[in-house]
Amino acid sequence: MTTTRVDLADALRDRFGLTGADAYKMIDIIFDEIGQSLVHGEEVKISGFGTFKILSKPARIGRNPKTGVPAVISARRVASFRPCVSFRKIVSDNK
Repeated sequence: MTTTRVDLADALRDRFGLTGADAYKMIDIIFDEIGQSLVHGEEVKISGFGTFKILSKPARIGRNPKTGVPAVISARRVASFRPCVSFRKIVSDNK
């Protein structure tokens, strides 16, 4: 099962009695703030959940897995998430 924005908005609506439109706006605002912070090079720390940050990866030589031919993998920025210790414990305890 996958949790979507709709599922998160529905949970907000059900728990706090928000209208559907207000719940969707809140979810959009939260994700927009996280995204904008990351774009500006800031880390996003959510207590009890984890930290999001952008990593810069240098260019490197890789291989085409189908043909085995070497290829250059360009430098890029990627989003990274590191869960906090308490979140990792919750996940590992609920296998």
